[in-house]
Amino acid sequence: MTSGGYTAALARLAPAYGKQTGVEVETVHGPSMGATPQSIPTRLKNGEHADLVIMVGSALQQLIDQGLVDPASRVEIADSRIGLVVRHGAPKPAIDSVQALKQTLLDARSVAYSDSASGVYIERTLFKRLGIEPQMTPKSRKIERIPVASVVADGQYQLGFQQVAELLPIQGADFVGRIPEQVQSITRYAAGIPVGAQHRHEAEQLLRYLQSPEAAAIAEQTGLDSVAR
Repeated sequence: MTSGGYTAALARLAPAYGKQTGVEVETVHGPSMGATPQSIPTRLKNGEHADLVIMVGSALQQLIDQGLVDPASRVEIADSRIGLVVRHGAPKPAIDSVQALKQTLLDARSVAYSDSASGVYIERTLFKRLGIEPQMTPKSRKIERIPVASVVADGQYQLGFQQVAELLPIQGADFVGRIPEQVQSITRYAAGIPVGAQHRHEAEQLLRYLQSPEAAAIAEQTGLDSVAR
């Protein structure tokens, strides 16, 4: 089971792992957090089988604390930073400094952000840190369940913020860049083996592969960063 931020990377890594080992990886997708039926925590609590889970590190730790994932199996695999998209063909605003990002947000007609870790940070922290929360609240919206870039691509919102790896795959939206490091929020992705996994040996093999330099290089192509960056 993998959450959205690592989906694009796993789509490339799973076939490569299969070629090396002869093991076919079946992938199920779901959010790292929340109580929806599709979320990884809900799936595991309902007894759905998984040999490996890949998700936001803090959410994985909660599953470890609840006894659903083996604590000894946890590995850190990637970092994900927040980026910005605009509709395809639209002018790309400046976000190369904190002041430029602030001005771009103030000038924007509408802003969309995700319902996951990056969106929580933007809504509760970033706007406040920039001192523009009163101006941003009326024209900003949290987008649930679907990629933020999709509502920018179809013209519903002018700017869209989400983790880079979730923005890049969406057609019809142009990637502007990462927000400045001084106000960046980094989401750590980690993986672990659920208690009672039926194919533990194969899961351990996959974990080792996900930590390899080869896998890190492929993941970086999808917008993720190495944990050693």
